[in-house]
Amino acid sequence: VYFFSDFCSSLLLHKVRHCPLTMVLSKSFSSEPADKRQFTEDFDRAYSRWAGWYDTLVKVLPFWRTWLQATIPHLQGPKVLEVSFGTGWLLTQIAGQFDSYGLDYNLRMCDIAKENLQRKRLSAEVIQGTVEAMPYENEFFDSVVSTMAFSGYPDADKAMAEMQRVLKPEGRLIVLDINFPREEGYVGMGLARLWQSSGDLLRDMDALFQRQNLDYTDEEVGGFGTVHLYIAQKRR
Repeated sequence: VYFFSDFCSSLLLHKVRHCPLTMVLSKSFSSEPADKRQFTEDFDRAYSRWAGWYDTLVKVLPFWRTWLQATIPHLQGPKVLEVSFGTGWLLTQIAGQFDSYGLDYNLRMCDIAKENLQRKRLSAEVIQGTVEAMPYENEFFDSVVSTMAFSGYPDADKAMAEMQRVLKPEGRLIVLDINFPREEGYVGMGLARLWQSSGDLLRDMDALFQRQNLDYTDEEVGGFGTVHLYIAQKRR
């Protein structure tokens, strides 16, 4: 764990030191991928390959768990859906409190999440599927939460519209993800650029929420301002 943390820190510092200052400090949002299917398949293969390591790191890295836990006080029930739950760490924290559901595109992640829930003797309805076309009725959930995953969706508007569709009126949409820090500090901007260079799509979330007709709040909860917690409520 310490080796991994040191490695990531060293990699970040190397990238920041060797990037022109204007490049690191410039806020340039990502374009939507031209080939959305290929984008999804590339991410899916990567997550299948690293699912076991991902599960271990989420469990042992305290800062990651702290970020995920920041979503819990904002959940309202009884029915809660987590989309793109990874290996299910957050599901194991909320399954005893809410009528919990989970949907993830990656089959290997689904299998590990089910194992983690069974190990803790918890119950949640976990299925494989895509956030752009979820197999749920309209206005079914009281809360929908997505953590550290929205930047991996190939079609932001379609994903958020689908999340809204399954939310009840006045239901809560919670998105935790990476984006540029408001203060645009050197380290935070460098870290955001590192995420972006790895393939994540950093978007103009203000414009996205406006297009979706959603009022929202935006709180920076970690990562030198790069980890954002967005809370929105569906209108009646």
